[in-house]
Amino acid sequence: MKALMAATTSLGILTLGSSVVDHAVAQAAKSQSVTRAGSQPSTKGPAEYFTGNARVDPLFAANESAPYSGAYVTFEPGARSNWHTHPAGQRLIVTYGVGRTQEWGGPVVEVRAGDHIWCPPGVKHWHGASPTTPMTHLTLSGMRDGKNVEWLERVTDEQYGR
Repeated sequence: MKALMAATTSLGILTLGSSVVDHAVAQAAKSQSVTRAGSQPSTKGPAEYFTGNARVDPLFAANESAPYSGAYVTFEPGARSNWHTHPAGQRLIVTYGVGRTQEWGGPVVEVRAGDHIWCPPGVKHWHGASPTTPMTHLTLSGMRDGKNVEWLERVTDEQYGR
């Protein structure tokens, strides 16, 4: 959870400058804006919030009129986030591969490209790749009181299902 929070916080810091400028330009011109793919650098998912290798490709930061951020997160086989919650919820859209997710107290659920997951506000959960296949998802995380994630403890190998 903390890894995703840190990655999402890093995402917010990385994209805040260009998003604010793009938004200001669009508002002044009263038109849409385009941010070019690859214009934001990828970051490694911080080891304190992720087990294994994860990469965060930021897309956009939250702003006043759209209080949510977006990123692609790619997990190598066996990689996963820590347990975490989102104060305003999170939507995940699996775009590639095979992954896993679990809500605290529930079963591990396999997800595949094309599946989407709604993580309600405050629900403790984790997500990541399967043991043998990478997984990429688009994440849309809402903001509440300037925060979009609260990181918690690591997911053990037993919880992950190894």
